[in-house]
Amino acid sequence: MTGIGTNGVSGTGASVTLSSLEKTYDRANAAKAVDGVSLDIRSGEFLTMLGPSGSGKTTTLMMIAGFETPTAGDIAIDGKSVVAMPPYRRNIGMVFQNYALFPHLTVEENVGFPLKQRGVPKAERAKLVAEALELVHLPGYGARYPRQLSGGQQQRVAVARAVVFKPRLLLMDEPLGALDKQLRENLQLEMRRLHADLGITFIYVTHDQEEALTMSDRIAVMNDGKVAQVGSPEDLYDRPDNRFVAGFIGESNFLPAVVRGVENDMVVAEYEGTLIRALCPGKTASGQTVMLTTRPERLRFADGTWTGSEGQHNRLRVTVTEAVFAGERCRYMLQAGNGTSIVLKEPSSAAIRRRAVGERAEIAWSVADTILV
Repeated sequence: MTGIGTNGVSGTGASVTLSSLEKTYDRANAAKAVDGVSLDIRSGEFLTMLGPSGSGKTTTLMMIAGFETPTAGDIAIDGKSVVAMPPYRRNIGMVFQNYALFPHLTVEENVGFPLKQRGVPKAERAKLVAEALELVHLPGYGARYPRQLSGGQQQRVAVARAVVFKPRLLLMDEPLGALDKQLRENLQLEMRRLHADLGITFIYVTHDQEEALTMSDRIAVMNDGKVAQVGSPEDLYDRPDNRFVAGFIGESNFLPAVVRGVENDMVVAEYEGTLIRALCPGKTASGQTVMLTTRPERLRFADGTWTGSEGQHNRLRVTVTEAVFAGERCRYMLQAGNGTSIVLKEPSSAAIRRRAVGERAEIAWSVADTILV
């Protein structure tokens, strides 16, 4: 058995294929915790399953691990079905939110436990444990007990234990959920580094949108047991396929409008007498009621000295109903003609005039930042 190695690479990651995966707990009402999930997870990628509580993300992860049995569908690792394979034979690393460390064992004993279970000789075990602790930046902590560690250190020990036996696939279920905000942010970057060092496949479950955007190669957004959209963080944020994804990842404004036509491959829609142009991923018909969305930070106040290219920007008259200074940004709540609320965020700067509540203004934003969902 070879070590993890200081160059970080413990082998290529496993590919994972989920095919029409289903999980039903109560057959009487046929409610599906996971409902027809199909997903191809590439070798060596960092894929995050993101969604609210009850969306099916953890149940999907538990089925991949083997702790839950699918009601229907298939799970293949490196092209081989593992549905009938017990968890211990899948050779998967697992990290939980509650760390699951043995309180009566030292750090060294906790990390070495999977190796001991696999019959690895003591000398080789000590070498691999030392390498794993080095990997998570905890050298010299082997003689301590979990109670003598901080929450962040305990989580690092849990990660070291999950990778010490060199799995090709690591599953993580809300591993940073119990930590404070600053520590979470630090460990997010550590997880990215660890993924790059190990070169294995990570499947990560979280309900935290910022965490998913920061860490992932791709994100599978889940809702009501289904995959709502899969894509890179940039794709999901800039080009959401539907209102759920637009509203769940980050903050979005929504304007109901009626399609009036298509112009240069863009939809022209009317909102309260104002024509707004938008990108459209699918076909629309004239007269169809649609929802337009754009991000608050993409909006700008367009009055005064503002200049923008005509035809490339949308414009709308609004009234400022709330103004909040939030450090690096000012957040404005605006109201459009029919009472629709709109959020605008702009950088906080002495060079930018602050707006007053009750002030009427015109806002503008790029057509390229206007999406039909």
